[in-house]
Amino acid sequence: MDTVLLSDSAADIEKAAELIKNGQIVGIPTETVYGLGADASNEEAVRSIFAAKGRPADNPLIVHLADFSDAVNYTSGIPDLAFRLAERFCPGPLTIVLPKNDRIPMVTSGGLDTVGIRVPSHPVMHELIAVSGKPIAAPSANTSGYPSPTSAAHVMRDMNGKVAAVVDGGESQFGVESTVIAIESADTVRILRPGCVTREMLLEVCGDVIIDHAILNELAAGEKAASPGMKYKHYSPKADIIMVEGTIEAFTKFVSENEPEKTYSLIYNGDEKYFPYRFMTYGGDSLQQAHQLFSKLRELDDIGAEKVYVRAPSKDGVGLAVYNRLIRAAGFEVIRI
Repeated sequence: MDTVLLSDSAADIEKAAELIKNGQIVGIPTETVYGLGADASNEEAVRSIFAAKGRPADNPLIVHLADFSDAVNYTSGIPDLAFRLAERFCPGPLTIVLPKNDRIPMVTSGGLDTVGIRVPSHPVMHELIAVSGKPIAAPSANTSGYPSPTSAAHVMRDMNGKVAAVVDGGESQFGVESTVIAIESADTVRILRPGCVTREMLLEVCGDVIIDHAILNELAAGEKAASPGMKYKHYSPKADIIMVEGTIEAFTKFVSENEPEKTYSLIYNGDEKYFPYRFMTYGGDSLQQAHQLFSKLRELDDIGAEKVYVRAPSKDGVGLAVYNRLIRAAGFEVIRI
């Protein structure tokens, strides 16, 4: 098919909404990353998302709504804590896993009896949901396993000819996917996938916040993924990514001993004055690193990098989200020096 590039005008949002109502897939902007949007209640449309991405069928999709109050239409029960969290963080980059009802097909939930619910804050995405009148399933708009897209150009590169249209809503604000949480008890949540809503922020509402083991470790054989981004190698460019933990001095020494003429490095802003080898920077703090990471991984492919050493980010705050994406891009290969 011919993929049409649409603007963020009201007329083009109306066109995109009509495509979604008619069972088509549209690349859409959100504040986190760009998504592949389709009617979450339409089994055939959802299967088309999996086909376009090459995504495994047991990898659940998140359902995006215009208002958290709409979640009652697609779930079988909403705990009080979920409403308190929604009041604080919705609209925004938080997904809450809840028990689903029959209006959400099993194909959408990856075979689970639960569904992730999110209310995006990006004005174009928000308007698209409202105009279409549909719950929109929208995983990241990239080929499965490749770095997520943070611009319409990224989506067109990955999905041209595979989807009906792409709406250009500018560069994504955050650059990493939403935080995904499950409700553990009346006052406890579990983070299944870290994002820009951090553990510290959640503790403003919850008594306890548990970090799931799968955030930094591979799932055990046969273990089901309760959230997108838990089970498979993700976010990985064509280049071989190796994450290295250590100071910039230790990192520089390590690279010097490992064929620096044949590798690239991804380092912090400010590290370059200590680093004499080929590099790109990806931000000076965790928020900047989250915003730039996927774009930089794609740039490394564009310049033909075959092996990339990445100076590992902090695991604090938003840094945990960046570390989570990188450890999966690296296939859990981490060198600690």
